[in-house]
Amino acid sequence: MTVPPSDSAHLRLKSGRGRLVLATTVLGSGLAMLDATVVNVALGRIGEDLDAGFSGLQWTVNAYTLSLAALILLGGSLGDRFGRRRVFIIGVVWFAGASLMCGLAPDIHLLIAARGLQGVGGALLTPGSLAIIAASFHAEDRSAAVGAWSGLSGIAAAIGPLVGGWLVELDWRLVFLINVPVAVLIVIVATRYVPESRDPEAGGRLDVTGTLLAATGLGGLTFGLTRAGEIGLAGSVAATIAVGVACLAAFVVVEARTTHPLVPLELFRNPQFSAANAVTLLVYAALGVIFVLLVLQLQVVSGWTPLAAGSALLPVTVVMLLFSARAGALAQRIGPRLPMTLGPLLAAAGALWMGRIGPQASYVLDVLAPVVLFAAGLTLLVSPLTATVLDAADDRHAGIASGVNNAVSRTAGLLAVAVVPAAVGIAGDDYTNPRTFDDGYGMAMVINAVLLLLGAALAAAFVRRPLYAEPEPDDHRVHIETCAHCGVTGTQLHPADHDR
Repeated sequence: MTVPPSDSAHLRLKSGRGRLVLATTVLGSGLAMLDATVVNVALGRIGEDLDAGFSGLQWTVNAYTLSLAALILLGGSLGDRFGRRRVFIIGVVWFAGASLMCGLAPDIHLLIAARGLQGVGGALLTPGSLAIIAASFHAEDRSAAVGAWSGLSGIAAAIGPLVGGWLVELDWRLVFLINVPVAVLIVIVATRYVPESRDPEAGGRLDVTGTLLAATGLGGLTFGLTRAGEIGLAGSVAATIAVGVACLAAFVVVEARTTHPLVPLELFRNPQFSAANAVTLLVYAALGVIFVLLVLQLQVVSGWTPLAAGSALLPVTVVMLLFSARAGALAQRIGPRLPMTLGPLLAAAGALWMGRIGPQASYVLDVLAPVVLFAAGLTLLVSPLTATVLDAADDRHAGIASGVNNAVSRTAGLLAVAVVPAAVGIAGDDYTNPRTFDDGYGMAMVINAVLLLLGAALAAAFVRRPLYAEPEPDDHRVHIETCAHCGVTGTQLHPADHDR
């Protein structure tokens, strides 16, 4: 998003209050980010304890992603209009209440409902995290503050699966319950130290109709596709899918006609923007499935503990944390086309290699090498992908362009997790049968590799435009982009190298 400096933008990064504001935003965004990461590690134990079928595990993931994807753009608009600190705190409190419900859920149905409510809280707090930094810090410290936020968030993402795996081995409910004391700390510090800010130019009506249509369409489509994996395309299932498709079609019509669209369709008239988002859709569809099925494969088939399964993904975060900035600089010099083509190719090779993980897999011999190869592909891809999305939009649409790309990535994972397991025959209690799950997992990795290869082909064919190179000297706004940090949680906000 692009946030103009406000009258409250006076904090210095080295001041005590500045550090507290930074810590508050990192912890807040970490709540939403880490919960998506560690819940994947907990799925096996959740299924055993609550006697849930595989569709229940799918919905444990998808209920959160659905509400987050459908409402994240609205959450950013609410913060701009009614106060970023206010909406951020409401989101944190909401998230904590939903986390408590998750931790106390007596059955899978109530857990799924609580996960959906968690996503609402995440949609309220996530956009405000970086917007607060951009609107609060002095111009000389703003880029450094955003960079510190990104680095600290990366460290949180790195340790998340390890901490989550450890908590799951004690009790999977702790994965959710630990959010409550953290949220209390965030609210106390934010109330006392975080300055309020809003966009004085935010006007017009909120696009409530578009939001409702998007949420209903995604919900109907996801529910129908997940249910189809269990019982086939029965009458009610087909009707639900049809309703979902109809609502999404109506969403496009409403966005084209309204004067205050949630998603300005004019963005998609730019072929570069459309191509980059198409690549995002394919790549993040694969990522969503990989990071759900891989941790289950390691536990169900390979016999690993939740802690070991969570640590298997650590190289992805570490490699991206260390080399994403360099990959972005490379794309700045040579253009995004080559990295956006080579990145998915490497990731596809890693996915195929991961498909060979089976019983009694060795971490060093069977897991580490393909995961590092996969991470190398993501590192080459995500920075130029995000920069291409933003470069294709004019400055006044930079915020909504990054938000659209964020929503596309989450929606891709949402739908893929609903479709791919059913396509490879994983349903019901198959996740408790090592042989059946192993067969489906191998086929799923092939599908994921194909999705990544298609993403590479799209990038090679349609990405042409060079990345923006020089800053505009008279514009001191903060430019904040989205990128994938680890592939588990969808896109994560990340600072640009310079103000635009």
